Amino acid sequence: MSHLTRRQFVKAAAAGLSLVPAIPRWSSAIGAETPAGFAGTDVVSLGKTGIKVSRLAQGTGYNGYNHTSEHTRRGKASFDRLLRHSIDQGLTFLDMADLYGSHTFVQDVIKDLPRDKFALLSKLWPRKESWVTPSGGAKAELDRYRKELATDHLDVCLIHCMQNDHWTDEYKRIRDELSELKDQGVVRAVGVSCHDFGALKLASEHPWVDVIFARINHKGGKEYACDAAVEELAPVLKAARANGKAVVGMKIFGAGKLTKPDEKDASLRYVFTNGLVDAITVGMLTPEEVDDTLQRMGQVRAA
Repeated sequence: MSHLTRRQFVKAAAAGLSLVPAIPRWSSAIGAETPAGFAGTDVVSLGKTGIKVSRLAQGTGYNGYNHTSEHTRRGKASFDRLLRHSIDQGLTFLDMADLYGSHTFVQDVIKDLPRDKFALLSKLWPRKESWVTPSGGAKAELDRYRKELATDHLDVCLIHCMQNDHWTDEYKRIRDELSELKDQGVVRAVGVSCHDFGALKLASEHPWVDVIFARINHKGGKEYACDAAVEELAPVLKAARANGKAVVGMKIFGAGKLTKPDEKDASLRYVFTNGLVDAITVGMLTPEEVDDTLQRMGQVRAA
């Protein structure tokens, strides 16, 4: 049975046929964990949230700023081709943010596909910038995000880019409103993306946090877009997972600094075989980069 294309997927849904996709050659059975390997299309649980995602998320925010990213700056045709290819390969975890301006780009691609086949994650920028004036909470933002994505709920919403170890107090109103929206089913899980080691340590322990985006690769340190040395990061990420938090690794390839094949392989092997993450997000820009990342993840094996 060949892998369903997006068009076949839509036609099958319209005809009421089974929507269980065929399994790509590198993937385990849908809904099954594969302890021996870490394929990007494996379906894994995000901590204790009950949310199922592909182990690899398609990022949409490479060099994101001012409501744009390299993904959106390349234009709609390029974005559509990329995301449709990722979906065709089995990626169901879509990583967005208001900062990237990627909501409407994603919505145009998935609008004809069943909503329950995707985990939609976005991030709320909490600080005033030239491109955004935050409400101070989360309700107005989540209303807008849902309209931009044409959905009644987000699976995950993170407070974007935590930069200190007192973000819980600094953004208490945002946290309170996200908690209320979570109770209402508007968002299924909440958390933070961290750009500071103190922020990460706090998130690893705080009961409010369901999901953490953490910067991690085998090199570590600020030179490779991490918040600390790997020797410091690893125990914190392991503790976060032990505390029931879902950890999604970002900057796996050092924000574009780890480009050699052996560097990419070493980073993927490090983050997965050491049990540091549940999933990863990579800002792949082309279908060829998607295929390359999937192929490399398919070669990682547990010790």
